[in-house]
Amino acid sequence: MSLIAPHITAFLQERLPRERGASVHTCDSYAYAFKLLFSYASERLKVQPSELHFEQVDAPLVVNFLNHLESARHNRASSRNIRLAAIRSFVRYMQYRLPAAMEQIQRVLAIPIKQTDTRIVPYLTQQETQFLLDAPDPANRLGIRDRAMLHLCFAAGLRVSELVGLSLQDLQLQPQASILVHGKGRRERALPLWKPTAAAVRAWLAVRGEALVPELFLNARGENLTRSGFEYILRKHRGRAAKQCPALLGKRVSPHVLRHSCAMTVLQATHDLRRVSLWLGHASQQTTEMYTRADPGGKLEVLETLLPPKLRTARFRATDKLIASLKAASLCGAKARK
Repeated sequence: MSLIAPHITAFLQERLPRERGASVHTCDSYAYAFKLLFSYASERLKVQPSELHFEQVDAPLVVNFLNHLESARHNRASSRNIRLAAIRSFVRYMQYRLPAAMEQIQRVLAIPIKQTDTRIVPYLTQQETQFLLDAPDPANRLGIRDRAMLHLCFAAGLRVSELVGLSLQDLQLQPQASILVHGKGRRERALPLWKPTAAAVRAWLAVRGEALVPELFLNARGENLTRSGFEYILRKHRGRAAKQCPALLGKRVSPHVLRHSCAMTVLQATHDLRRVSLWLGHASQQTTEMYTRADPGGKLEVLETLLPPKLRTARFRATDKLIASLKAASLCGAKARK
């Protein structure tokens, strides 16, 4: 029996960041997945998480854990698959560290990814986006900061990790305002900024002041802003914007919804999927294709270029005996009423 704690520590601290070059966000996501797994296993097996052995985390336990995510935590299939991907990556790593457990490892690797629903991505209309961007009060320092963050998150289609990770060195205001984004999978992309977005960022820089951290956006204590901090700010301004735009009440507004909204804006303006892919920093253009399903304008253009089939006209005649008798009865009733 082999304690799992030393192996998972080596996986998270050595394998992911150093050998695979995984981003901080990926490491955090994997660590959270194992926190959930070990908490579940500890409660089920009645042992402390630090006393769990690798052999105890077998395929039946992993399957029960994945089912628990959906039934008890109400996670979607996509979240379930993310947790399973983290577990698979770890057990592949264990093939070299614990060859004696190869049969157990193969059974865990055989657990299938669950099929997910293909849904249309949620996004905000141009009017809804404008109400949200106008929600922060530019008359105070935090309002200026919030306005710059919302504008930048939308205009550049940033993931929340990309937004809070931006540093002053990543920003260039001359000769053309642009930012250098450190994206997922260590992929970098340089994006120009709209003039309103650049103006909002300049206004924030004028009141930002000195700080001990290099990040562009700071919290109220002068420290780097966290993911949860920005999500809280977004929820607050969504509530304010909904007072002016009731349509926002029925929509879930998250940082990723702003990213989707940017993608739809670029797609509808350019009708070029490749440009959307480059703008968002997708590794594959297949990922970007989900936006074409949500764009009715592109489908309408296709519809207008096609010649629709003619509709043959005819007059309906009742040939069925039942229909004919009902028609006759209705005529008799009409005469009787006269």
